[in-house]
Formats: sequence, structure tokens, C-alpha cells
Amino acid sequence: MSVSSNASSASSVSGVTTSNGRRSSLGRNSESGTGSGTDSSELSHILNRRQVIIDSQEAGIEVPHTFKVVNVYTEFHEFSRKQIKEYQKTFNTYDTGRDGYLDLTELKYMMEKLGAPQTHLGLKEMIKEVDEDNDGKISFREFLLIYRKAQAGELDNDSGLNQLARLTEISVEEVGVSGAKNFFEAKIEQQLRSNKFHDEIRQEQEERRRQEEEKANRRLLFQQRAAIFQ
Repeated sequence: MSVSSNASSASSVSGVTTSNGRRSSLGRNSESGTGSGTDSSELSHILNRRQVIIDSQEAGIEVPHTFKVVNVYTEFHEFSRKQIKEYQKTFNTYDTGRDGYLDLTELKYMMEKLGAPQTHLGLKEMIKEVDEDNDGKISFREFLLIYRKAQAGELDNDSGLNQLARLTEISVEEVGVSGAKNFFEAKIEQQLRSNKFHDEIRQEQEERRRQEEEKANRRLLFQQRAAIFQ
């Protein structure tokens, strides 16, 4: 291969000219700042990569996959090494394809096993919420984002991700399979009782509001009749 062709290949890897005239960096961003470990550089890499994918798809250009080594132990400093290893075991349990990702089918299987099945749309929303590289599946790093968001209170109480986080906090190795099963069932029963409790409160509020409206209507009718004799 000639020197000019090598230069051309290097140029094609380091940048992609998009349909709107922007030139986005690929290889340079994935290599630089490897040791920085800062949240800003990580977010910048993700946003740049996503923009490259979007722009290139619009231009009909195929973007090659890039691989970026991530040290989850340093990035997710809020978790201990033991916690991360436990999360890794949970992740591996449902990564039946052994490809390092949870796709929609595997996530569906996981939620069913946890006793919190989701609709097809619900599963897609779960993936979308943590799918930072926009590849339609959950990597282990993105799996850890679920627990980070749960710990920070950034997940809706009724969301699929919040259910996943709550139901997988238990360690199967510590309590055994039967204990974990009982734990999951207790969690589900607790949630059902909570939902029933809220339904009863809402029904009481609606009944109280209906009674107040009837009382106000009777008062208005009395005033209208009394006005006739004045």
C-alpha cells in the first residue's frame, strides 16, 4: 500500500464529513483522554460519538464500531468493588448471548424472572434511558448507570428501571435461591399492597369530593327556592 493511501485511510478513520458539512472526530476522541477519568470527558466522548452516528446515518455513511476501554471501578466510585462485582454477576446471569450486552430479548427475560414483566414499549423505554451510545442494548457500564440513577433518585418509582434496581439489590448468594425468590415475591406483594392503598385513598377522595358537590348543589337549590318568596 502506498504512503498516500495510508494517509487517506488514516484520514477516513479520524473524521467523517457529514451531510450538513460538519466534520466529526472518531479515532482521536476515543484515544485521547484515556487516563483522564473525568465525567466531562466521558460525556463529551459519548455525545461526539452519538453525533457522528446520527450525521453519518443521514449522509448514508457507515460508521465503524470503536471500542473504548472503561474502568468501571474508577468511574463508579460511589460503589465498592464488591458491589460492582455483584452487579456484574447479575448482568452475566441474564447476558445469555455472552456478548457483553443485554438486548431487548434478554432484558425481557430478566424482568419476567424478577416478577416485573414489561411491555415491548416499556422495555424499549428502559433501554433508551441508559443507552448512551445509542446502539439499542445495554452494556455493563450502562447497566451500572441504572443503579447510579436509582441511588440518586433519578428514576420514576413506577419505571421499569427502578423496579429492576430494587429487585436486584438482593444478593442471591447471601440468601440462597429460595430466599431470593421469597424476597422478590415479597417486593411484588408490597408493591401491589401499596398500589391498592393508593387506590383506596383516591376512591375516598373522590367520594368526599362528590359529597361536597352534592352538598353545594343542595345549598344552591335551597337559595334559589328561597329567593322566590322574597
